[in-house]
Amino acid sequence: MKHDDIWRALDTLAAENGLSASGLARRAGLDPTTFNPSKRRMQDGRARWPSTESVAKVLEATGASLEAFTALVSGARALSSNGSARSVSRRIPLIGFTQAGSDGYFDDGGYPVGGGWDEVTLPEIGDPNAYALEISGDSMEPVYRDGDMVIVSPSAPIRRGDRVVVRTLRGEVMTKQLSRRSARRIELRSLNPEHPNYSFDLSEVSWMHRIVWASQ
Repeated sequence: MKHDDIWRALDTLAAENGLSASGLARRAGLDPTTFNPSKRRMQDGRARWPSTESVAKVLEATGASLEAFTALVSGARALSSNGSARSVSRRIPLIGFTQAGSDGYFDDGGYPVGGGWDEVTLPEIGDPNAYALEISGDSMEPVYRDGDMVIVSPSAPIRRGDRVVVRTLRGEVMTKQLSRRSARRIELRSLNPEHPNYSFDLSEVSWMHRIVWASQ
């Protein structure tokens, strides 16, 4: 368990509840600055970890289970799985993965638009622009298989190592793992070792969104 993974999990939990890091702290009854980036390192540069008390208060305030938070830390999934505490569900747009490269499904900001989407009912996620993609083919194996469904959140923060959906300005759409991001370029690792890795200038990328859940 790494320091950055804990903070990423808190950031993602905040995003999925439509909150900033400060808003999440406030909802949990903590000082609004508790989760600010400036509080994540000590003055001498050493890592500062969130207290177990603050994490417990966040879970209680958001209704997330410890299991769900642990999954966030590992990057496995990012939707709440806390049963009756939050049984609310909603319908979100769904298209096939091969359709995602076509015009008319996303606006310039990468948000789902248009009337060509199907819908699927899933547990509530805080991002109102979340959408679902149905995987086709074997290019994402063994992580995602033909027929799997992934939920993508445009609002979820992205860190190195996250699985992402990327669309280029040429209309290519791919699911990869973000291996490196600089001020000018991103490097993507293929999930299927038989497929190549990619590197793009940011000017070539239309958008990049984090995968927050997958049906397996």
